[in-house]
Amino acid sequence: MQEKDFVTYEYKTVSIDAKDRAKAMDLYEAFGWEITGTTASAAGGMMLSLRRDRKQRHKQELDRLERQAEETMETIGGLQKSKTRGASVFAYIFGSAAALVLGGGMCLTMLIENSIPALIGGIALGIAGLVLCGVNYFIYSKLVSKKTKEVLPIIDQTEEKLADLLEKGNGLLRTEII
Repeated sequence: MQEKDFVTYEYKTVSIDAKDRAKAMDLYEAFGWEITGTTASAAGGMMLSLRRDRKQRHKQELDRLERQAEETMETIGGLQKSKTRGASVFAYIFGSAAALVLGGGMCLTMLIENSIPALIGGIALGIAGLVLCGVNYFIYSKLVSKKTKEVLPIIDQTEEKLADLLEKGNGLLRTEII
């Protein structure tokens, strides 16, 4: 009868964004985790099911590096979101104000009857509101472009730091094989 080598595993389930699936898989594989399954979750998310040998050498160091890598990945996600956050807030406020100007023009036109100056003023105000609504997109694009240029070098540095952490983790795994 053949004897099997019995291996005990530790298990972990991680929730990630679907767009970060490949990065997350690389991250956990670099620290000795094996992906046993993936399932879709609500709102564009994904659950990764992982397992790793419990008797992993350098386990404490791998866990420490893994936590640093997870924090670094979260930092990258926050930096990616920061590219559009400020511009979005501005666009919402500016767009609301533009819609109010447009609505004011409509009100002026419709509420004051039989008045040519009110009609002309309402039309002018409505056109100004429409122009402001149209300009809003271009301002938003310009703000996003400016913020992207500002944040991109920081994202690159942080991704380089993440790559170094993954290489260290993978290096620790390789030292036990040799």
